[in-house]
Amino acid sequence: MVNIKEIKSVKLTPFTRMSASIYGILGLIAAVVMSIVLTIVQAAGLIPQLGHFNVLTGFGVPLIILFPIGAFFITIAVSFFSVTLYNLLVPRLGGIKLELEDNDVVKIPVVSYALILAAIGSIWAFIAGLVTAAVISPVFSLISSIPATSNIAANFTNATGATIPTGSEIGAAGVLVSLVLIIGLPIMAFVFGFIWNALFALFYNYIATRVSKIKLEFAQITGNLHELKYIPVLPTALAVAIVYALLGIISGILSRNYADFLTNFVFYFIGTALIALLYNYLAPKIGSIKLNLE
Repeated sequence: MVNIKEIKSVKLTPFTRMSASIYGILGLIAAVVMSIVLTIVQAAGLIPQLGHFNVLTGFGVPLIILFPIGAFFITIAVSFFSVTLYNLLVPRLGGIKLELEDNDVVKIPVVSYALILAAIGSIWAFIAGLVTAAVISPVFSLISSIPATSNIAANFTNATGATIPTGSEIGAAGVLVSLVLIIGLPIMAFVFGFIWNALFALFYNYIATRVSKIKLEFAQITGNLHELKYIPVLPTALAVAIVYALLGIISGILSRNYADFLTNFVFYFIGTALIALLYNYLAPKIGSIKLNLE
């Protein structure tokens, strides 16, 4: 029997704690792998410039320290804000819906999934554009206000015949760039985010599920409050990898890098499997993700 469940809200602290812990460990794994690769490259003499430089202590140890710490704290900030946005937007846009049959996600309704994720992405883009505009706008204003700028532009034009922007034109360009960052970037993020997430749901619903399905084992705590107890690793990793391989075909056609589908499949299979394994290991120790399902 298929049940349609909507994720009405996500408990902030358990999600943030779990996400930060997983990505902190993934950061450690990435740092160890990079250190091993650098050591092998140096030992093989593939980069002679390294000479007798101690790669392990010079690069490896700092990576092993900084990567996990950086990943942990960055994920705390991103997870905290993203879940807060999700919980605030659900009453206005609706939450992610899942069609579940036992533990199998048999279908992801496209519009609800794409809409809220695109909205969250556009808000992140607005914040990034606002911060970037706040950084570059004073630079444009400073350049445009320097009297020498107009003299340099005039002299260059007289000497070469080529026209370069004057101080006022630079100031106007700064305003235009700021508007594009603050208004245009969020709109683009929403449009492309909606399309990308809609394609993810469509590929999952009509192609990936014929091979493998995402499996999520929920347990009811009380009322509508549930916890994600366990994520079966192989079927979930395979389903996600298939979807991203298909998305890789599209991005590969656009970028003319036709190996994207293969690299996407390998990367997302390994990445999803690691996340599922870490989740299953950590959930009994630090607490599982909790969410309201209706």
